[in-house]
Amino acid sequence: MVRFLSRRIVSMILAIFVVITLTFFLMNLVPGGPFNTEKLSPKAAAILENKYGLNQPLLKQYTDYLGDLLRGDLGVSIKKVGYTVNELIAEKFPVSASVGGIAICIAVILGIPAGVIAAMKRNTVIDRIIMFICTLGVSVPSFIVATLLLYVFGIKLAILPTMRLNSAASYIMPAVALSLSPLCYITRLTRSSMMEAMEQDYIKTAQAKGLSRLTVIGKHALRNSVIPVITYLGPLTAAILTGGFVVENIFSIPGLGKYFVESISNRDYPMIMGTTIFFALLLLVLNFIVDLLYKVVDPRIKY
Repeated sequence: MVRFLSRRIVSMILAIFVVITLTFFLMNLVPGGPFNTEKLSPKAAAILENKYGLNQPLLKQYTDYLGDLLRGDLGVSIKKVGYTVNELIAEKFPVSASVGGIAICIAVILGIPAGVIAAMKRNTVIDRIIMFICTLGVSVPSFIVATLLLYVFGIKLAILPTMRLNSAASYIMPAVALSLSPLCYITRLTRSSMMEAMEQDYIKTAQAKGLSRLTVIGKHALRNSVIPVITYLGPLTAAILTGGFVVENIFSIPGLGKYFVESISNRDYPMIMGTTIFFALLLLVLNFIVDLLYKVVDPRIKY
């Protein structure tokens, strides 16, 4: 266990270092800069570049950034004057996470039972209906789902709020839009895993012992079938919690995803670096948690 933890921590540190290095240099290789799009005189642009240290050699900018990062300082946003990147992430991430958390719950709570039902009713009408819906749900992008929900329930029927997160009802449409594709994918994963598990010898042995169908499915088949779903939940959770970029824009949600998109278009270097590092770190931590959950689900798995 100690060796496993040591290896994972070292690999996570190396991965973060690679992400930081690649992002920093690739970001600076793109022609232009944060002040090229603004109507500034060359003298004013030079003053601003000096203020943010952009006139320094690239290698010095990189080493200075690493030094600040080791102290936990992600820098100051160039476009959001008066805000540090740490403050913006701390303020905006909970907004994205609140919607994303609901979306993940919807996807898991509905996806796993739907997959089990489809597997148990294999090649029946119920199975075909579920698979048709899932194929459609995986194929349709989230921004189209969000637009349809907005038009039908927000404009035509006018029963749900269309902007911001001012009430419990305002979470429904963005959470559903974010959850549909993961829900359908989890359903398909669970179905295929369940169908494979039900053909294994240990399931046939459990059935021969006279165990009830519910016990066979819940205690034996589902426990092994859920492992691929847990694997998928790692990157999915990181992606959803940091914000569905397009969905947040459609519903005017001031989350982290919206600021990440704006930072790229505005060439806000500290914000680009900060959000990228935060997303990478969150992804690595969640994948690490997923690896730990394998042992909880199936004690036979060894680290």
